[in-house]
Parts: sequence; C-alpha cells; structure tokens
Amino acid sequence: MNRYHPLSKLLHWLMAVLILVAFGIGLAMADAPLSPKVLAQFSYHKWIGITVLALVALRLLWRLLKGVPAMPDSMKPWEKLAAHLGHLGLYLLMIGVPLVGWLMSSAKGVPVVYFKLVRLPDLIGPDKALGEQLAEVHETLAWLMVALIVVHVLAALKHHFVNRDTVLRRMLPFAKVGE
Repeated sequence: MNRYHPLSKLLHWLMAVLILVAFGIGLAMADAPLSPKVLAQFSYHKWIGITVLALVALRLLWRLLKGVPAMPDSMKPWEKLAAHLGHLGLYLLMIGVPLVGWLMSSAKGVPVVYFKLVRLPDLIGPDKALGEQLAEVHETLAWLMVALIVVHVLAALKHHFVNRDTVLRRMLPFAKVGE
C-alpha cells in the first residue's frame, strides 16, 4: 500500500479545515468583549473542538485497522523519525487542545452543549483560578498545534517540490498515485 484509504483522506482534510476554522474563531473571540456574536462564536468553537475530539478517535481507530502507507525508502532514518514524532505530536494536540478546552469550560462553570442538543458532563468542578490557568494552556497548545501544522505542510511541500516523491500526492483527495 502506498496511498491512503479514501476515508483516511476525508478525515485528514475535514479535520484540517475544522482545526483551522476553530483556530480562526478562537482568535476572533479571544479578546473581544462579550456580545451575542461572541457568545455564538464560543459555541461554534466548542462544537468544532468536540467534533475534532470525536473525529481524532475515529481516525486513530481507522489507522489501527487499516494502517498507513510506508514512508519512501529515499527518506533518511532521521527524517522518518521526525515524521513519526511530528505525527505523534499532531495526534496528541488534536486530543489535548479540545480536551483542555473542555476542562477549561468545566472549571469556569460554563457547560459544553454540543449543537445545543447534548450537554456534555463537566470534567471537573468549578474553579475560577484553574479555569484561567487552563485557558492559558489551551491557547499555548493551540499555537503549538498551528506551528506543528506549518511544519507538517512545509514538509509535505518539500517532498513534492524538492524530493519529487509521492508523500503529498498520496494524501491529496483526487491525486493519482501508482500502486
């Protein structure tokens, strides 16, 4: 196997879009004064975060069941290690960022209500000081995820334009990659 399964591609790109949208919403609402618009942004941000958390669980399960294509033989051992560590970091952050956000909401006493339908349980009891600390952790982890995404994109572009291998094409939705 030298290409990703269509479901793997769908989950990858769907999550990429959701994470970028959540980050953009987070930036827009971060220092904005409370208003109905900002409260709606908080809801959208939380909905996306919980969706990412669910999708990463599905993605990890799918990855365990289907596996992933081998890295090209042309990659040096340190490049393969860096790729593995980068992917591990991204997975940890895709779990950690929304989970810390949920913890933060719980600590601040603000429930997470998924799509205005399902109230998710509070993960911890109210603690305003802890909520503020978790807000800082959430923001720091989000910026770390953006930095790792930038490195991920640059590495994919390097593979495509410099190495001229199939690493990028095998994850693109409609690209043809030889078996």
